[in-house]
Amino acid sequence: MFVPPVLSALLAIVLAPGFAAPCAYIAGTVGTLVGADLLNLHRMKGFGGVVSIGGAGVFDGVFLVGIVAVLLTALV
Repeated sequence: MFVPPVLSALLAIVLAPGFAAPCAYIAGTVGTLVGADLLNLHRMKGFGGVVSIGGAGVFDGVFLVGIVAVLLTALV
């Protein structure tokens, strides 16, 4: 849950110091959604029920990315 926010913030500071907060938010949000949802779609191939992407863990990851991006704005 803490890996996407921290990793995106550190990489944003290194790769885009002038735009660290927006870069961290975008990279963390997209990374969380791709890593948690899209990379696991193959497991839902034979599932007969309703499939919903997202969930509590994904929401926590995206929410924490936003919080870390705001804190990064205040610090940088």
